[in-house]
Amino acid sequence: MEEAGGSCPKPTKRSIIARPGFGSSGHPMPLLSNHFKVSVNVTDVVFYQYSVSITAEDNRVVDEKRKIIDRLCQTYSCELAGKSFAYDGEKTLYSLVRLPQSWMEFTVVPKESIAKRCNADGGRSFAVTCERSKRRLRSETFKVEIVYAAKIPLNSLALSLHGNETNNNTRDALRTFFHDDPKNFTDVGGGITGVRGYHSSFRTTQGGLSLNMDVTMTMFLTPGPVIDFLKANQNVQDPCCIDWVKAKSMLKNLRVKPRHRNKEYKIIGLSQKVCKEQYFSMKVRSHDCANGEPQVVKITVYEYFTKHCGIELTDSACLPCLDVGNTKQPIYLPIELCTLVPLQRYAKALFPTLRASLVASSRQNPQDRKRTVIDAVRNYRCDDDSLLSASGVSIERQMMQVDSRVLETPMLRVGNKEDLFPRNGRWNFNYKTLFKTTCIDRWAVVNFSAPCYTDKIFHDLISCGRRMGIQIESPRTPIWEDPKSRGDKPLDRVENMFEMLNRAKLLKDTQFILCVLPEKKSDIYGPWKKKCLCDFGIVTQCIYPSTINDRYLTNVLLKINSKLGGINSLLAIEDSMKIPLIKDTPTMILGMGVSLGFPGRSDIPSVAAVVGSLYWPHISRYRASVRAQSPKEEMIDALYNPLANGKDDGMMRKLLEDFCHTSNGNKPKHIIVFRNGVAESQFSKVLNVEVEQILKAYQDHFKSEVDIPKFTVIVAQKDRHTKLFQDISPENVPSGTVVDTEIVHPRNYDFYLCAHASMTGTSRPAHYHILLDEIGFSPDELQNLIHALSYVNQRSTTAIRTVAPLRYANLAARQMGRFMKFEDNLSEISSGQGPVPELPRLHENVASSMFFC
Repeated sequence: MEEAGGSCPKPTKRSIIARPGFGSSGHPMPLLSNHFKVSVNVTDVVFYQYSVSITAEDNRVVDEKRKIIDRLCQTYSCELAGKSFAYDGEKTLYSLVRLPQSWMEFTVVPKESIAKRCNADGGRSFAVTCERSKRRLRSETFKVEIVYAAKIPLNSLALSLHGNETNNNTRDALRTFFHDDPKNFTDVGGGITGVRGYHSSFRTTQGGLSLNMDVTMTMFLTPGPVIDFLKANQNVQDPCCIDWVKAKSMLKNLRVKPRHRNKEYKIIGLSQKVCKEQYFSMKVRSHDCANGEPQVVKITVYEYFTKHCGIELTDSACLPCLDVGNTKQPIYLPIELCTLVPLQRYAKALFPTLRASLVASSRQNPQDRKRTVIDAVRNYRCDDDSLLSASGVSIERQMMQVDSRVLETPMLRVGNKEDLFPRNGRWNFNYKTLFKTTCIDRWAVVNFSAPCYTDKIFHDLISCGRRMGIQIESPRTPIWEDPKSRGDKPLDRVENMFEMLNRAKLLKDTQFILCVLPEKKSDIYGPWKKKCLCDFGIVTQCIYPSTINDRYLTNVLLKINSKLGGINSLLAIEDSMKIPLIKDTPTMILGMGVSLGFPGRSDIPSVAAVVGSLYWPHISRYRASVRAQSPKEEMIDALYNPLANGKDDGMMRKLLEDFCHTSNGNKPKHIIVFRNGVAESQFSKVLNVEVEQILKAYQDHFKSEVDIPKFTVIVAQKDRHTKLFQDISPENVPSGTVVDTEIVHPRNYDFYLCAHASMTGTSRPAHYHILLDEIGFSPDELQNLIHALSYVNQRSTTAIRTVAPLRYANLAARQMGRFMKFEDNLSEISSGQGPVPELPRLHENVASSMFFC
């Protein structure tokens, strides 16, 4: 311990723990996994890894990278004669020979100038000819940079298989390759095409080296006229009905080809005015001018193409133009002349209907997926690749067998202390009441949905609630939106509605407001939630009238009850205070996650969320703390945030305070941290940056530098390609299936868990990595605790894929992100020059409610 006035001790460097043992609880079940055993017969082979960059002379995106590299290697066959190399088609190339230094940079030039360019740059250039039309060949110039990245001895794999990962190149030896199958095209709708292909990657496992093969789906833009894409994307028939604000965001960075030129362009935006009113400057030569100097004249885009180019425009006069220039020099093209070029990946957010269509088209039942994967391994014959053959690599054609266990299903406790036993991860409240309910006698209804008649909704909601044990009285007089406001902006519509609520004196003692929206994912949702939760502190629940039935109302009432302080169900061992280790020591459970904004938008700030458990020894109640941070920042940077006045304004402060307040004054001596959304390369940062911030917040709040809680840190990864199959049954693996042998890491502490039961498609197990366990759980205790935490989600009647704290953190981050009002300075934010906008803070009336449900 440091003396008074001495410096604080330096933080301890934490390391990822090794596996302490294996679980044994549950009944055994043999399964198959989509891992294929790999044998390596030659261990003295060395791979050389190179980073590849290919750019065109006009800085456009290059789609022909593989063709260019192939031509490069053919040209320099004297250096690669008899050797093997592999290129992933994007950024990485592997070779069995070390390329000479002169191979580091090339300029791929048209054939007619190859001799001249070779003399100029010392022979580092070669020609590539790209076929651009059936009538003629067109050459283009590309710049190719190949930079040495790493030397990877194959024996590093052998070291890794024995749990020795001191070699920094081990991860490089385990790259991921994609094999797209262009035959599997599916029209998703909205101008989007789904392409089914295969994901494959080499993994080091306890069973040795394996090839993980899985089916994957990639989205591409459907090629064709731009105007047709926009109409399909926005589901409109007439171009006059297109929302050009949404269109501008959708079209940015897409590549188009005008029909009057054999050249591709990248869209940077839209013209401010329509085609017939958008002027630009053009140089023309005047016959009256003696010296023949060109004059600059103003001309509209429409006039230029119709009069100077002789192109008839039928639909573009009253539509914006595409801007394919740059910020200093715009280039305008009439939209009807442009078509989307093929093979452009779609990386933006999907509308709910399109997402549902994509999920439906990519869904396969377990037996179909298993057959597809096995056929892919056999047909692709991955080990016939020249690079792998030279390395002595062979791949088995049958799936690996794995030993699994099915954990015992947790018992739930509901109203009147009744036990409720879930079956295969599902349960319902038929003839059951909720564990703890609140009488709802002061609630209001607002209706933004013009065709919706709310009387039946009220009646059905009240009846369903009373069956579940919730006493609901009739609502106060419903407030309908003024029809004149329906064309206004969402924020204005919400402001108008609150003015009506205020005039009706419904904002003072109302318990909660039921909001009827016109559609799912309505633009009104964000402004409405922000106004209720941040400005007025009123709990609100949104519904949309298209899917009102008993099941829907049950789910709505589960959310309402939990938001108003009720409890829908508890674990039986939680109600009996018999959770191992947790029951004896005050334990706080955290769920931490980051929402990275919207797909395809790099300028949207990230939103970090942390939820903390309340009412120890219970583990079903949580509150959230949410902050905005820099765009694309995956690590949480405000868990501890000391201000100039010495006070901590970090995310953990209020969570620690609320834990003590609801747990009879006990401060947490154990902290279990669940983290999602991070890759293996970030595990060390979770341990040594985020956990260190939590510890500093703890010591600051409790004013003690020597009082240190014990941590257990667990990372959950959802988007993994490992699948599990029953060998003798066509069904998915049962709920509670856990695997901690064969396909897991050879040294680190991890396991796969299917807590949920998928009724359609193939279930996807969550992959849990235990980075630190100072508390000292046994493998069985930890696996059963994580399984139980998949059953405490208060808004669901099914076991969920990952633990409830992580689900809550994800919901809180996404919902608070929708509150944010983004200004025109987002480009400054994304470049680090502008401040990240602060998220609105919840009103004190709802700060401790489970609003994110």
